[in-house]
Amino acid sequence: MKIVVCVKQVPDISQAKVDPETYTIIRTGVDAVVNPFDLYAVEAALQIKDNLPQTKVTAISMGPPQAEAALKEVISMGVDDAILLSSKHFAGSDTLATSYVLSKAINQIKDVDLIITGRQAIDGDTAQVGPGIAAHLNLPLVTDVNGIVEIKPDELKIKAMTEEGYLYYFLPLPALISIGKGIGEPRMPSLRNKSRARKAIIPVWTPEEIDAEYQKIGLKGSPTQVVKIFTPEVGGEVLFIEGEPPQQAERMVEILGQRHII
Repeated sequence: MKIVVCVKQVPDISQAKVDPETYTIIRTGVDAVVNPFDLYAVEAALQIKDNLPQTKVTAISMGPPQAEAALKEVISMGVDDAILLSSKHFAGSDTLATSYVLSKAINQIKDVDLIITGRQAIDGDTAQVGPGIAAHLNLPLVTDVNGIVEIKPDELKIKAMTEEGYLYYFLPLPALISIGKGIGEPRMPSLRNKSRARKAIIPVWTPEEIDAEYQKIGLKGSPTQVVKIFTPEVGGEVLFIEGEPPQQAERMVEILGQRHII
């Protein structure tokens, strides 16, 4: 089985600054970490590899040159190899442009059985990139997967979280899944894999390598534009209700009714 796992390096929010003209995060020169949800995606890929030893896991990431550190980190966890998508032309990509770039890269890898992403990125919280990749590649998709129940070369049985509970799916491959935290804690890097990661040479693909159309990437290919960023005012009334719990509950219902909240 051939698996591609998508990894994003996110900025340390305490250090990040916003471009005053484009309202995008300036990532250059800012310390960064692997997006936490993507570590769960890596863990899911490695769990499959544990059960199907012939599985090959490739990590891909779109970002500036320093995003190579994120790819080396997941290699130290057990990923086989990695590819960095990096170019000034990718800068400012929204979720539509990002999913387009990642899908073009996956097409170049060829014969991919399964694509795995984290549920969402902590610097955007849109959860749109995974579904966007699936749409570009016309693949079946299951989001918020929290368990891989059974693994076959051409099918997965998976458990996914919904608002009502859990659902089990038999998912034919090729497909895409996004991963939630319930998959299990990401494994620690091994000494052997750390050594392998230090020696790893990460190839860098530009728009030319993936045959991407320039009008579909970066700011040009991003219909979503941030108009304004601001810090909302924090306020509110604090009300203390005295008495025993039954009386407190009755008083709370009375207050909410008076304010037409219930």
